[in-house]
Amino acid sequence: MLNTFILDKIIQNALAEDIGTGDITTLSTIPKDKKITGRFIAKEDGIICGIGVAQRVFELLDSLVQINVFAGDGYKAAKGDIIAEIFGNAQNILSGERVALNFLQRMSGIATRTHECAEAIKGTHAVIADTRKTTPGLRALDKYAVKTGGGSNHRYNLADGILIKDNHIQAAGGITAAVTAARKNSPHTLKIEVEAENFDMINEALACKADIIMLDNMTNEDMKKAVELIDGRALVEASGNMGEKDLLSVARTGVDIISIGALTHSVKAMDISLRFSL
Repeated sequence: MLNTFILDKIIQNALAEDIGTGDITTLSTIPKDKKITGRFIAKEDGIICGIGVAQRVFELLDSLVQINVFAGDGYKAAKGDIIAEIFGNAQNILSGERVALNFLQRMSGIATRTHECAEAIKGTHAVIADTRKTTPGLRALDKYAVKTGGGSNHRYNLADGILIKDNHIQAAGGITAAVTAARKNSPHTLKIEVEAENFDMINEALACKADIIMLDNMTNEDMKKAVELIDGRALVEASGNMGEKDLLSVARTGVDIISIGALTHSVKAMDISLRFSL
């Protein structure tokens, strides 16, 4: 579920950005008492996500606008499906149209891509996870869309867990130094994850009893060997351009998690339109 306070803040910022001092096109061409009916239509197959966000856009603009939802979040839409119907003041609907569609299209695109990835590894024990490579200010929506598509959320923010990456290792003076400091200076409830680029780093992370070991940009052959070496002593995460890989072959190496930044940082929006009828 999306936090209402966070959601409203995101939407209000988006509306302020888009409307500015006023929707001059709509205000100068459409009578203020004009009513209109419209339909949100899927222009391609995909997983719907963000219809509640789109609905909230119009609620914040005009509480009298009515929306009937036919395809909720997680619905597998086919091209031509009517997602929702909207009725109300034409000026307010037109002023919120672009913002509502931007959210709905992007979130549906993320959910669709995540669903494709999750389906690709179906039958294995691995899970698809997102990263923090989200659009600034939209992380809550991006990660919600990943969950809707059947993926798992990695850290929401830097306070959620300890992930010691290459620059941390360099700055701290090595994996052992970084993990030792992390254990000393953080709550025992936080898991410690270490990024490893080779087998020496994996062995050092194991010696430090890291909870999760991230295999960074390794070949499938090396990931399989790494999983055998780790042998259940830590969770194993595959990372590094995973959006371009054969995900089933990655999952079959035995990794537990496949994290994909491309789920959110370069997603293709789903084609959805709002069409009015007289």
